[in-house]
Amino acid sequence: MNSATRVIVATLGVLFGISGMSHGFFETLQGNSPTGGMFISAIGEVHRMWPHGNEYAFTVIPNFLVTGILAMILSLAIMIWSVGFVHKKNGPLIFLLLFILLFLVGGGIAQIVFFTLTWAVSTRINKPLTWWRKVLPERGRRVLSKLWLWSLIAGSLLLVLVLEIATFGFVPGVNDPDLILTIMLSSLGVGLGIFLLTFVAGFAYDIERQAKIVG
Repeated sequence: MNSATRVIVATLGVLFGISGMSHGFFETLQGNSPTGGMFISAIGEVHRMWPHGNEYAFTVIPNFLVTGILAMILSLAIMIWSVGFVHKKNGPLIFLLLFILLFLVGGGIAQIVFFTLTWAVSTRINKPLTWWRKVLPERGRRVLSKLWLWSLIAGSLLLVLVLEIATFGFVPGVNDPDLILTIMLSSLGVGLGIFLLTFVAGFAYDIERQAKIVG
């Protein structure tokens, strides 16, 4: 088993489970009321904490309370599956299906790119990484293998920051909502870049670890 790859997938699964839980919580606060369409603001006007704090989502359930409850249930299932079962047989497939269901019941739109990439990485947990072994030069693998945990921590902290800003709109020393939005979107983009590095670094670590075991 590729241990670093598994940890990376589990971490992202938990983080986006938390994001889905946040969406679901605020959707339930809007009560037993119609959504008025499939594209919704998870955070209603009454509970919105800053002008851009909408937390946009998509749902096929035309009721805020029901879609919120389902989003929280699926988010919890994703967190449990990410930690305990994603590495098992058919684990990645169920991981993907859970995220698709979460998307369909108001779990959020922004994480689509992240969880698609995370699912793709999850399919490598029990694979020999032969292609990556050919693509990554030995010296490069050694350098990258030392970065995976640090880049995972950095990317995770940045993602937590994005989730905080999206909900509360709080950035120390910044009061302009448009600037706060720019900071949030920029942080999201940088976070994506860091996680792309983390994925490759995780593969490099797992390849080096396998080489040591064989050697």
